[in-house]
Amino acid sequence: MKVAVIASYAPSLLNFRGPMIRDMIRAGHEVFCLAPDIDADVDQGLRDLGVTPVTIPLARTGLNPFRDFGSILAMYRALRNVRPGATFAYTIKPVIYGSLAAWLARIPARFSMITGLGYAFGQGQGVRLLVSALARFLYRLALSHNTAIFFQNPDDQALFSSVGIVRQGQALIMTNGSGVDLDRYVQATIPTDRPVFLCLSRLLKDKGVREFVEASALLKTKYPQVRFRLVGPHDPGPDSVEEDVVGEWRRQGQVELPGPVADVRPELTACSVYVLPSYREGTPRSVLEAMSTGRAVVTTDAPGCRETVQPGRNGFLVPARNTQALAEAMERFILEPGLIVSMGREGRALAEEKYDVRKVNALILTTMGLIGNRQSTTPD
Repeated sequence: MKVAVIASYAPSLLNFRGPMIRDMIRAGHEVFCLAPDIDADVDQGLRDLGVTPVTIPLARTGLNPFRDFGSILAMYRALRNVRPGATFAYTIKPVIYGSLAAWLARIPARFSMITGLGYAFGQGQGVRLLVSALARFLYRLALSHNTAIFFQNPDDQALFSSVGIVRQGQALIMTNGSGVDLDRYVQATIPTDRPVFLCLSRLLKDKGVREFVEASALLKTKYPQVRFRLVGPHDPGPDSVEEDVVGEWRRQGQVELPGPVADVRPELTACSVYVLPSYREGTPRSVLEAMSTGRAVVTTDAPGCRETVQPGRNGFLVPARNTQALAEAMERFILEPGLIVSMGREGRALAEEKYDVRKVNALILTTMGLIGNRQSTTPD
């Protein structure tokens, strides 16, 4: 079968979907990847996998009706040209516009993965409220034409059902996130000289990066030897932390902000504890990667995040938007350094039990009819 994978960020096809695409090809299918701005490196990486890249015009953020209609039309034309037997889309715009384009192009089977709700479903008023209403309408329109929909946490599935985005009787499949490649993110020795707390994130307010910086500043005053690192790019958009605020964080010097990195593994192996104070996720990939590397985790008791931590086993959960609670949870590891090792070890074990990418991909490919049931291993 020909399969089209639709993304809004080309590098994610290799970084996030590479194992799934590889499994599709190993099962004998021909894979086409549709995404905007496919540069030479990504193009070559996809071709090395055996994939045919197809560049489409698609803005990852923002709502512009004329531009977005053009994206639907371009995807429709690409799909009519490729004529796949199935499509797989992830993130909001590929899910909505890709599903509509695939339906219009009469692709027989259409699948979507809800990887998180993001800005469009956040709390707020005015423009944000209008964006949320529009997103729900578009999701409802697009997903009504899906063969099956994958969710990464039960909260998102419950929300989509409660507001009528998905209809009763529609095939809804729960996965343990996108999984983690246990062979790529190997368990690594934890630094023992002094604790290093790490947050890997785009600099977005809903990721809780402000709370991480504030909690780190509180702890840095008490424990000047401890390091705190916030690693990730500035991401322009309505939820972005203002550049002058980021500049002030750098000037204060209590948190290290080196910017984006091409490979997060050296950052993970250099840290002691991983922290993600996000307000909501699908299932945070960075947490799974940290767990696989053998790192204890502090994250929020929020949709998507709470599923990754068994409190007291591999880390701690704290309320979202609560700087004091976050600082207290992080301080536990400073005062009780033995927890860093014991909880990190349990994190790796939990990653192996529940989040192995091979198990997750087997469920996805079985649902899509790309492999037989005998090959599947349903996640716990």
